[in-house]
Amino acid sequence: MAIVLEHCEGANAIHLEGVIDISLASEFKATVLEALKSAKPLRLALNEDTDLDVTAIQLLWATEREAKASNVDFMLEGSVPDSVSKTLKDAGFERFPVPV
Repeated sequence: MAIVLEHCEGANAIHLEGVIDISLASEFKATVLEALKSAKPLRLALNEDTDLDVTAIQLLWATEREAKASNVDFMLEGSVPDSVSKTLKDAGFERFPVPV
């Protein structure tokens, strides 16, 4: 399992696991676009072994931007691996919607 979209009654959830890199960029983008079409809140869950490359970080940024433009609530869900938190912070995502 690398990228899975779960349609729930009140929200959609995208689950990422393993290495999410340029080889999965097209699949990741298509999954995000499908999730945003419903206008339901979007949650992104990262497994503890998730590793994001620069392409995945760019897609996260674009997801946040597109969700905001579409008035869709978007947030990371669950725990965020330390390596991903550091990568997001290093990429300038201090304001990125992460769980507390």
